[in-house]
Amino acid sequence: MTKINTVLFDFDGTIMDTNSVIMQSWQHTFRAVEGKERPEEEIIGTFGEPLYVTMEKLLPQISVEEGAKIYRSFHHDNFIELIGIFPGILELLEELKTRGYKTGIVTSRLRHSTEIGLKKYDMEQYFDAIVTCDDTDKHKPDPEPVHIALARLGSKPEEAIMVGDSMFDILCAKNAGVKAVLVSWALAVSEEDKTGENAPNYIIEKAEDLLDILER
Repeated sequence: MTKINTVLFDFDGTIMDTNSVIMQSWQHTFRAVEGKERPEEEIIGTFGEPLYVTMEKLLPQISVEEGAKIYRSFHHDNFIELIGIFPGILELLEELKTRGYKTGIVTSRLRHSTEIGLKKYDMEQYFDAIVTCDDTDKHKPDPEPVHIALARLGSKPEEAIMVGDSMFDILCAKNAGVKAVLVSWALAVSEEDKTGENAPNYIIEKAEDLLDILER
């Protein structure tokens, strides 16, 4: 078995707790467009998708540009205040760098807000490559974002592992020939997803559990 030397991370819901700002941004948009909020489960089911894809699906009565403007206005004004970092992530990233792993982010988020989130917790130093939706027209579960990250890192698919919180992450990894890890704090993955034909290769309960997988 090829030794893993590269670890790719999703951003939202995996390393960064952006659940609240995403939820509130969508509810703000629904109130503005429809005059009422929607069930949280409807929003959670879209976690991991690029904004324009979700906007077209959930609010077809307006243009995606108009909807995105409403969403992003609230998101921008409240992003820093409402985001957090999941327990153990900083310690995990520090240990990965100490052990010499190449690390990257593969996200459907815009680069600007991704970098703002990383800077809040001084995390830029831990990542060797950052791939956002600005870097490609193809998005998860298409494998291209992972392929771009691997090319920038000089890594092969069989040398890499991808950590995420949605089936978009899991399928993106698998489509790219990369092993997939699901975090237990994922909100948008069902029990059936965890055990079905597209199940992740691994599920971790705590951030530090990833180290045990890597050292096997």
